[in-house]
Amino acid sequence: MSSSINPTDDIPNLEKINRHSFNLLQPLVLLAPAGIWLLLLLVLPTLIIFQLSLVPNIRPGDLVNPSGLDNYIRIFDQLYLQVILRSLCLAVGTTIICLILGFPVAYWLAQIAPKQWRNFLLIAFVLPLWTSSLLRSYAWITILRPTGLLNSILSNLGLPTLELLNHIPAVLIGMSYSLLPYMVLILYASIEKLDKRLLEAAADLGANPVQTFWKVTVPQVLPGITAGSMLVFITGLGDFIDPELLGGASSMTAARLVYNQFLGVTQNWGFGSALSMTLILAVSVAIAFLIKFGEPTPSR
Repeated sequence: MSSSINPTDDIPNLEKINRHSFNLLQPLVLLAPAGIWLLLLLVLPTLIIFQLSLVPNIRPGDLVNPSGLDNYIRIFDQLYLQVILRSLCLAVGTTIICLILGFPVAYWLAQIAPKQWRNFLLIAFVLPLWTSSLLRSYAWITILRPTGLLNSILSNLGLPTLELLNHIPAVLIGMSYSLLPYMVLILYASIEKLDKRLLEAAADLGANPVQTFWKVTVPQVLPGITAGSMLVFITGLGDFIDPELLGGASSMTAARLVYNQFLGVTQNWGFGSALSMTLILAVSVAIAFLIKFGEPTPSR
């Protein structure tokens, strides 16, 4: 007997193959616009910057011929290490200030403020973000300058005036003011989910408010603290406007140093690219910590 092959037997297999191909292509189609955007505006420029960082003393119009790590070795000069260290200290100091000031505000908004007013108060608190960062910095110049609002009030009260403008304290004030709303928003989202039953249980077991805060409240909101701190640190590390306008020449930062290499008098694109890659590496490490420790771990 001869057996005949029915072509319709392959139809279910073809349907499975088409369905499997569609399942593979669907996420690629959805991710394609964002992927192309990131490729053109992030990946390719970063690769170009990395290539320029391998060319010593390159200027606009010069031939790009990567030849070594001289620009990266130059970063370890004492002068540039001081600038990078100052940038790190400013970012860390801003993070600490924002955390100290932002935690009580976020706790009050999330747990104590009347529920019908919380959204309004939250919007009112982040309202400064709706204005230009440049405008906010000029406002602080008006407040902190020797003849500004702050020293006028101190003089009327018979107190000594303060020399803050064009010094590190002015930069910390401006950066903290600019980044505080981000810290409050993230902490608010974390504190809002705080389990009050654990607080009541701790009080019933004889814990005082300090013990309850450190052993019950902080562990619950630790992911929010980590996420907010990393966001403020990353943003503060690359801040350019506040150090430029409020710090003067005494507060040179890595961002301002990169600007000088590209658009300043020196015009050393290779060294500026090496500094940029160093900042990108530092930010990438901070983002890795944010991804690892910024999400809450469900526990039962």
